[in-house]
Amino acid sequence: MSTNELPVPPEAAAEAAQLRATLHHHAHQYYVLDAPELPDAEYDRLFRRLQALEAQYPSLLTADSPTQRVGGRVLDGFTPVRHAVPMLSIRTETDTTAGGAEAFDARVRRELALAEDAAPIEYAAELKFDGLAMNLRYEHGVLVQAATRGDGETGEDVTQNIRTIGQIPLRLIGATPPVLEIRGEVFMRRDDFEALNERQRALIAAGAKNEKTFVNPRNAAAGAVRQLDPAIAAKRPLSFYAYGLGEVQGWDVPATHSGLLDAVAALGLPVCEHRAVVQGAAGLVAFHERMAALRDSLPFDIDGVVYKVNDRALQERLGFVTREPRWAVAHKYPAQEQMTRLLDIDIQVGRTGKLTPVAKLEPVFVGGTTVSNATLHNEDETRRKDVRVGDTVIVRRAGDVIPEVVGVVLDKRPEDVGEPFDLYKRLGGQCPVCGSPIEREEGEVDWRCTGGLTCPAQRKQALLHFASRRAMDVEGLGDKLVDQLVDAGIVRAIPDIYKLGFTSLATLERMGDKSAQNLLAAIEKSKTTTLGRFLFSLGIRHVGETTAKDLARHFGNIDRLMDARVEELLEVNDVGPVVAESIRHFFDQPHHREVVEQLRAAGVYWPDEAGLASDAPRPLLGQVLVLTGTLPTLSRDEAKALIEAAGGKVTGSVSKKTNYVVAGEEAGSKLDKARELGITVLDEAGLRALLDGGTD
Repeated sequence: MSTNELPVPPEAAAEAAQLRATLHHHAHQYYVLDAPELPDAEYDRLFRRLQALEAQYPSLLTADSPTQRVGGRVLDGFTPVRHAVPMLSIRTETDTTAGGAEAFDARVRRELALAEDAAPIEYAAELKFDGLAMNLRYEHGVLVQAATRGDGETGEDVTQNIRTIGQIPLRLIGATPPVLEIRGEVFMRRDDFEALNERQRALIAAGAKNEKTFVNPRNAAAGAVRQLDPAIAAKRPLSFYAYGLGEVQGWDVPATHSGLLDAVAALGLPVCEHRAVVQGAAGLVAFHERMAALRDSLPFDIDGVVYKVNDRALQERLGFVTREPRWAVAHKYPAQEQMTRLLDIDIQVGRTGKLTPVAKLEPVFVGGTTVSNATLHNEDETRRKDVRVGDTVIVRRAGDVIPEVVGVVLDKRPEDVGEPFDLYKRLGGQCPVCGSPIEREEGEVDWRCTGGLTCPAQRKQALLHFASRRAMDVEGLGDKLVDQLVDAGIVRAIPDIYKLGFTSLATLERMGDKSAQNLLAAIEKSKTTTLGRFLFSLGIRHVGETTAKDLARHFGNIDRLMDARVEELLEVNDVGPVVAESIRHFFDQPHHREVVEQLRAAGVYWPDEAGLASDAPRPLLGQVLVLTGTLPTLSRDEAKALIEAAGGKVTGSVSKKTNYVVAGEEAGSKLDKARELGITVLDEAGLRALLDGGTD
């Protein structure tokens, strides 16, 4: 110990020893076993703490400290490869703001002794891939070896597996230097990762042993690269991007890093398109921000960007410090994964009745914000990941994506951890909002509340659907107004729409007298509709607009439909078992029948409910009509509704099967086609006469 060095407190020595042991353990789990137990951000935090202790008390620095090596070691199953040129790491700038880029530029200018008014330095900026570093050795233009980084000095020979990556050429294009080593990143695209995990889940479900799903694309890629059987590696799709050089003999290296990447691309190796040559700190900041905006839309994971002085002569001048180049830095983004404790699991009821388990977490800063809730997606996913209350979990938040729990840190599981998750048991079989029974259809992953129209959690969505243009068409009743009406307790159920008065509306924010009058007029107008629109407005699961019209044509009467047996429902065009069961289930709920009755009592009606017999003649039954142009008084939807109520069918194109074409102003090619085929053309007056039972 030097005379200027502070004495080492026993607690600092003990902490450093513990940190070394912990970091060694997790490096082994991550690099050797491909079974990570910590998010990257947590490992980095422990690593930085050890660095700080060693800087404060230099005598704590040991030869085996994780801070003194790049990381990883050779697996017993692979042949060691001594790198001719060490695969060194680059410094990581953990300040994720613009300050990180500005600090790097300032350091470079200082090292080069540049005056303040000197021209900006030119940099090559590229992405920092979240994969596995790889050295590809080409001799006389032919790929002879692929080796992992290992500890930077010695890696692993994984040539047989790298040959399975179609992007990597086995022979270079247009060059045969004695030795050319290309360095880059092996990674797995997100879509390939999801497809791989889907296959793994299918194998596990089929009873396959020794199979597992992967936590993230990085470790799936590492696992594929280290497969002893290349046939297995070939089934796990990998990708590659080149970003630098190792040993070079007999090849003219371009004078700039950007030129080097262009030359490597010309040799037939993939180089990422997201790279740029920029000027000074401002250029670095702009690139960092631009890539941050693109990050979530990229098909692969990145955890930052990399800046390199573009001029290779300047790189030589800058040199290295403690095995890291002064001329390059990795500028990180906020970590997208963190570790925290699961306090409880709540069940949320979505706007469509879907029940979603939500993790209640000890607050943790991840993805640029503090997170205390994260989705568990559904019961099957929660059970597959074996997430239990009390567990330490890994939480991921990417951009604006809803935070999710991606895994459990099993070695931190407490003895008193909760039992495996069971949604039905947790809720006692009832919706936590309205108390209605919950159910899950065969073959579906989601449990749902059966409360439908009467469940407060589904109320806003039900109202918006009811009022939508192709349902009851209540013009002016949109998202913001529905929010106000429901939140203020003015509307508690769909029939309450028809109880709204001028006073209650006029007092709402941004609702003037004229707006209130217009909305009341639209509500009154909506009372006259068609049975098909009314059925669609109820939001019966699996019943879309077309099916609702088919049901209306078939039954012609709401009471007949509500009482129809499944066998009778199956007689309707395009209604199968799933739809029939859904309709029957909907009308089996007393509260749904009550909503229908309340709406009828409020004055909502359609022709067959206005005194017409449901079996009355429908003048357009079996007729096919086409609408074209603008009619004087009827909108396209209104004309279509009248035709369908009269038993007709409206199609979008004219053919020999068309019986009538109804043409208004600015009728187009459909009118020409009708005349060509000799089809009867009607104006609006002719259509109304036809609807009244007249003839053409």
